Amino acid sequence: MSTSMPMFWLIAACAIVTILPRILPFALVRGVKLPAPVLKWLSYVPLVLLTALIVEGMLVQEGGTLAVNWEGLLALIPTAVVALWTRSLSATVIVGVLAMAMVRLLF
Repeated sequence: MSTSMPMFWLIAACAIVTILPRILPFALVRGVKLPAPVLKWLSYVPLVLLTALIVEGMLVQEGGTLAVNWEGLLALIPTAVVALWTRSLSATVIVGVLAMAMVRLLF
């Protein structure tokens, strides 16, 4: 499979456009002391992102209505318990994957 030069430049440009918003903010505030209210506000960002991902995964659209993804909800319960108890990302991910595997195996 060959790639034309315009396609290569398109892929490179897409990579740059994707990476810049993720790297640039860190580079800009690297040497800056942020005020306490900004740091407090930023501390909620991971929680909000995780909540949005979980809620999006728990709701499915069936026809014109929203329904609960019961498999995901069953796997979420032990995963959330481990996350709150251990505060370990690795343990949470492992339990989440195993819980979802068990739910899919059993149901």
